[in-house]
Amino acid sequence: MKRVHNFSAGPSMLPLEVLEKAQAELPNYKDSGMSVMELSHRSGLFTDIITEAESLLRELMNIPDNYKVLFVQGGASQQFAAVPLNLKKNGKADYVNTGSWSKKAMKEAKKFIEVNEIASSEDENFTYIPKVNTSIIDSEADYVHITTNNTIEGTAFQEIPDTGNVPLVADMSSNILSEEIDVSKFGVIYAGAQKNIGPAGLTVVIVRDDLVGNASEQCPTMLDYQTHSESGSLYNTPPTYGVYMAKLVFEWLKELGGLKEMQARNEKQAALLYDYVAQSSFYASPVKEDSRSIMNIPFVIPNRDLDGEFVKAAQAEGLETLKGHRSVGGMRASFYNAMPVEGVEDLITFMKKFEKEHQ
Repeated sequence: MKRVHNFSAGPSMLPLEVLEKAQAELPNYKDSGMSVMELSHRSGLFTDIITEAESLLRELMNIPDNYKVLFVQGGASQQFAAVPLNLKKNGKADYVNTGSWSKKAMKEAKKFIEVNEIASSEDENFTYIPKVNTSIIDSEADYVHITTNNTIEGTAFQEIPDTGNVPLVADMSSNILSEEIDVSKFGVIYAGAQKNIGPAGLTVVIVRDDLVGNASEQCPTMLDYQTHSESGSLYNTPPTYGVYMAKLVFEWLKELGGLKEMQARNEKQAALLYDYVAQSSFYASPVKEDSRSIMNIPFVIPNRDLDGEFVKAAQAEGLETLKGHRSVGGMRASFYNAMPVEGVEDLITFMKKFEKEHQ
């Protein structure tokens, strides 16, 4: 069986153990004579799947009892609208602009609420994370919004900002489950599944109880957090197979030792590449050292004309999807949870070879 090292920013690679278990259960789940894809979302078998998925996620992230866990659709991009529609009180919110996804979140929110950009790193092409503290936050803001990890720019918040009594909302799509976090510091966490949770199509929303049930009148039923909270994420047919795959990933993470172990592994793997780039005279990191992501690592070479050759040669070695985002250029290696250390080591071996051939 041919398997490559997939460095895609998303959809990303999934753990091989998870894929193999899903493969074995695909035609006949628990002797039901049906695939999970064929199960009724009202059936006892699927109720067990979604209940266990939530329980595992709560355990992995140590989610307090006063938070709801919702499994919804629409991706993180749909939450750009759902957040202001559910949290709107005074009609204004503070946003931290750290890149492409922050800008999209702000653009969507402006349709429903006054958006105040309280901090930005656009002045240096989003190569760092700006400082955020209570002194720049409007105490009457309905919430403060951040993107904890920026897939395109390769930056990440190293510390969760203190927003005082204003709820902190985080798009955590690309680094959820990659490290330990204190959920109690957030009002809302949302994440598309296609990075560290499972296949595209599922979205996870973790929302504090007091922020549920306050949706504005213009909020569509399917975007209202109360709709999904009251129905146990079963108001309509959820992405059933996506929930099942997420459950398998959560089981895999638990077997590995949970998020503490995952964080140590991720930090070690990211350090391998960052350290190699730092000592190289051929490659360079465009990101400020104190803002670097351990999930998405962009790097550049002096002769941009070689970018295409690098990507093509890497593919020949089984190293896929290393082309940087079109808005940034260069290369980008995404080390999501499923990336084995062998993938990182093989990438560095190739980079050394390419450097030697083009110095």
